[in-house]
Amino acid sequence: MMKKKYLSGIALLFSLFGLTPAAAQVGAPYIHDPSTIVECDGKYYTFGTGGGGLISDDGWSWHDGAVRPGGGAAPDVMKMGDRYLVIYGATGGGLFGNHNGRILTMWNKTLDPTSPDFGYTEATEVASSDGMEDCDAIDPSLLLDPTTGRLWATYGTYFGAIRLVELNPVTGERIKGNVEQDIAIDCEASDLIYRNGWYYLLGTHGTCCDGVNSTYNIVVGRSRSVEGPYVDNVGRDMLHGGGRMVIAAGDRKTGPGHFGRTIVDEGVEIMSCHYEADLDQGGRSVLGIRPLLWRNGWPIAGEQLKQGDYEIESERRGYSLELAVDFVRMQQERQGWFNREELKKPAQPIADQTLEEVQAGWAQGEVGVRCSDYMFRPWQHWTVTPVPEAGGTLTGPLYTIRIAGTDRALTATAELELVTRPADGSQEQLWRIEQLTDGTFRIMPHAIPGQEGRNRHYCLYSAGDSTPTLAPYDFNSDNSKWNFKKH
Repeated sequence: MMKKKYLSGIALLFSLFGLTPAAAQVGAPYIHDPSTIVECDGKYYTFGTGGGGLISDDGWSWHDGAVRPGGGAAPDVMKMGDRYLVIYGATGGGLFGNHNGRILTMWNKTLDPTSPDFGYTEATEVASSDGMEDCDAIDPSLLLDPTTGRLWATYGTYFGAIRLVELNPVTGERIKGNVEQDIAIDCEASDLIYRNGWYYLLGTHGTCCDGVNSTYNIVVGRSRSVEGPYVDNVGRDMLHGGGRMVIAAGDRKTGPGHFGRTIVDEGVEIMSCHYEADLDQGGRSVLGIRPLLWRNGWPIAGEQLKQGDYEIESERRGYSLELAVDFVRMQQERQGWFNREELKKPAQPIADQTLEEVQAGWAQGEVGVRCSDYMFRPWQHWTVTPVPEAGGTLTGPLYTIRIAGTDRALTATAELELVTRPADGSQEQLWRIEQLTDGTFRIMPHAIPGQEGRNRHYCLYSAGDSTPTLAPYDFNSDNSKWNFKKH
């Protein structure tokens, strides 16, 4: 059974004093060089340098406990059929004073270390470097080409080139006779992904392993062929140092590196990485998860919504979500626009309408919502507050949505409708707010009364220009999409 109450003393302080809690994974999300996040039996896993990794029950709160033998550096993991393929660098990267490296693969039926089916196969070498050649065999990643079924791996660091090799998707071994290809320089921790006819090579640029002084950032090029050339947005080949910025330092976190892409739903994608240093967590290297947006065919890191007061605007028509109360006119001395002499007088600003001027006319209990023209009115302003301790998902924390300056909270009903009620700490007053790949937002109630478990189906939906409701999410319909605007 889900917990009924969520507002702790910390959350109340955030609400009362307008503080903005950091939109970062909670628990103990400490990791370096994380693999792409994968799901196994309802839990999420990512592995890091040195062996081991993190586990999460919901994608928001992370803790130690993932198991990966072999040590080494910068693994990646991919689910293929009913098995998981893990690839990692055994040495390299200048570890122990040399650039000799080996790239190894191994399989497991499950990632759950408590399962009776848990057990890695013997590791198989698929690439290496001898310390003298123009490559360092470390930081591997995997791509299973959805158009051909062919399996590819990239690896390499600043010490030479990023290389591409082909693997057998059944055995995880290197294709016999396959010759490695150089596809980029001036980066490391590369990752290959495919989308809409393009192959994207993401690489980590800058300096690592220097905490708050690390300059890591993630860049990208793209190609119509998996074998390249990978070219950035101004035509520079990554084999000659090109690369378009995807994410750099921000939100008091420096050095994002080791890109991974996870598709949550149609139009809902996240990118994972580590930050070399989170200034709010003592400069530790931490797991980072951001919305992944696609703009003009290029990936870019999106933003988790921060606490604040917003207009919530429907993508369908551009109307504003508002409390269904009577319109209260603002007092204004009419301007004689037809009298040129009067227009020579100094203009006097008009104060915003205040909550105190209109709230007395509102019903005390339940009040519905609607959509209408945005008019800078108090019943159109919503305070959005993250509640990290209430839980979350891969896409971020849960939020409350209230009429600004009040405790009147947006609430989902058993009839799949929307009302506002005094905040009572119920699950139906918690919301997922997820930035979609086109930059708009999906707003989903965490729970719906009478329905078991977490809501995974219904979202805030504009059934008509002025009629918000709850309905099945459809990325291809603007009815499912909203924008948050500050005024």
